[in-house]
Amino acid sequence: MSEKPISWMRRSLIQGAGASAALALTPASRAALTIEIVGGSGREIPITVLPFVNQDRHADRVSEIVLADLLRSGLFREKSAGWMPRFPSEPEEVDWFNFGNRGVENLVMGIIAERPDGRVAVRFRLMDAFKKTQRIGFSYMVPASQLRGTAHRIADTIYEELTGEAGVFSTRICYVVRARDRFELHVADADGANADFIFAHPEPIVSPAWSPDGARIAYVSFERRKPMVFVHSVADASRRVLANFDGANSSPAWAPDGDRLSLTLSRDGVAQVYTMRADGSELARLTNSSGIDTEAHWSPDGRSLLFTSDRGGSPQIYRMSASGGGAERITFEGNYNVTPRWSPDGRSFCFIQRNSGRYNVAIQDVGSRNAQLLTDGRNDSSPTFSPNGRMILYASELNGRGILAAVSRDGRIKQRLSDSSGSVREPAWGPMLKPR
Repeated sequence: MSEKPISWMRRSLIQGAGASAALALTPASRAALTIEIVGGSGREIPITVLPFVNQDRHADRVSEIVLADLLRSGLFREKSAGWMPRFPSEPEEVDWFNFGNRGVENLVMGIIAERPDGRVAVRFRLMDAFKKTQRIGFSYMVPASQLRGTAHRIADTIYEELTGEAGVFSTRICYVVRARDRFELHVADADGANADFIFAHPEPIVSPAWSPDGARIAYVSFERRKPMVFVHSVADASRRVLANFDGANSSPAWAPDGDRLSLTLSRDGVAQVYTMRADGSELARLTNSSGIDTEAHWSPDGRSLLFTSDRGGSPQIYRMSASGGGAERITFEGNYNVTPRWSPDGRSFCFIQRNSGRYNVAIQDVGSRNAQLLTDGRNDSSPTFSPNGRMILYASELNGRGILAAVSRDGRIKQRLSDSSGSVREPAWGPMLKPR
């Protein structure tokens, strides 16, 4: 067989990269990802976000974070109010005539008030400048250390009010940084801020996957000179081995109920898809083919799995019941389609397709099976949907360095995310969590 699924090609490469095992660990860098917007929707919503009263007393300037979130989505454009000598915090303070003459449509204003117990009260309003009425407004009482998270929540609320879909600015991402002498598994806010590593080792780390509750990350580590699947608690940094069978243990993916995972094992010879409970019990083999079956991913309802297989002679994407049984091939364009990931609504899936020697992100509708190519990089990999299904985060390359990039499901909005401390790979977008 001349072609291998991309996960196995990557495995042979990273085994060579693991030759640095004898090097001592060095202090980790904590540089945040830098996000660059390289494309927009072409029909952005105008937004004016005024500086919040008293925000200069704090390191996290709430209005700037809110505006940056909205602009990063590619669906908004800033309508500046820099001409104002004084910024209002209440509707009765607004000079509506001046705002109307300058084309302001959606106006955000707010105030931060410090409390004796060390907490701060954050209040914001989204105003319809044409109607001179409030669209939404909320207040939050939080520790000052949570101002950045509160700003993300405000941006989510505004985004949902003006677009009709849930915002994902409060979500988190994880990814792997290849630093000089080790691999680091990082967790960060969706905007790249608050980045910190949760595990580091001289040997490679690949295939991180968030649990549905956002509390755990499963990943593959080569720290014992073979691929093993670990489950890592984000809160207390505890970790345990989930799969250490003979042969390779790879490609963990959580079921929507958080109680089971699928993974790829070669314990019986050729790599096949298995499932097990999150506590390591009830191992079950799902596929039984003579080819390589790998990279399984659960549908949002937990009833079926997509996976990559070369059982037909070239790597293609198949679908089967989550209980096993027969599999149906569902990709037919091109001779190399791998790494399927369901969209949150279950109506489509993204994947990697090879085109003229390039590996790019594509999306396919489940019902019509119509496919669309979304990226044009040379070596794109590891696609992962945002929780609202609008964006796809993936690994790419720029000037010889690994970076993360994002593209909207229609291909119009594009972003690049880079880390000055090293090459970045293996992204996974965390789930949407309810505020506590």
